[in-house]
Amino acid sequence: MLSEEVAGALRARIMSGELRPGARIRLEEVAAGLGVSITPVREALLTLRGEDMVELEPRKGYVVAPLSRQDILDVFQLQGDIAGELAARVATGIGAAQLAELRVAHSKVARARRAADVETYEYEFHRAVNRMSRSRKLSWFLHTATRYTPARVYSADPAWREGMRADHEAVLAAFAGADAESARTAMTRHFTDGAQRLVKHLDDLGIWDS
Repeated sequence: MLSEEVAGALRARIMSGELRPGARIRLEEVAAGLGVSITPVREALLTLRGEDMVELEPRKGYVVAPLSRQDILDVFQLQGDIAGELAARVATGIGAAQLAELRVAHSKVARARRAADVETYEYEFHRAVNRMSRSRKLSWFLHTATRYTPARVYSADPAWREGMRADHEAVLAAFAGADAESARTAMTRHFTDGAQRLVKHLDDLGIWDS
């Protein structure tokens, strides 16, 4: 497992609340749990320190950095703004074949039952939308921002799945009608709704309790 994969695993544990703000991260435990050596774990923690996800404290080592409700809202608002712009661009130039491709991608995620399959097909749907936007750099920024989404929190939630299907259908309807603003609104909502769900999830875990 490469350091990027270790960083992704730790990032998901932090954003899902499994690792709480202030929690100590022990290199040996992480390495044993992921079946890797200490080296990629150390490299991953350096990456996460650069992202302000962890801090290095004297005589204590790495600990999870503070994470507020507003931080969650900010990250998802950024995702929504970028994704909404990409969707608006797709709506202005999508062709029949591209729309058919997206409908097939949506049908896959809509029919999926296993959480892992939902994650895979949801990713493929959005990757196809981003590719069709022909906005390479903006798509890269969205990809970077969505690294902070703990996918399993959503894919295992039946209510989120229902909302996801409705959002996809709204986006596809906007694409079919070449309605850029409706596409932007539906796609932005798809992401900002995720912020509220994650905040509630973390509230239920009590990670901000004093």
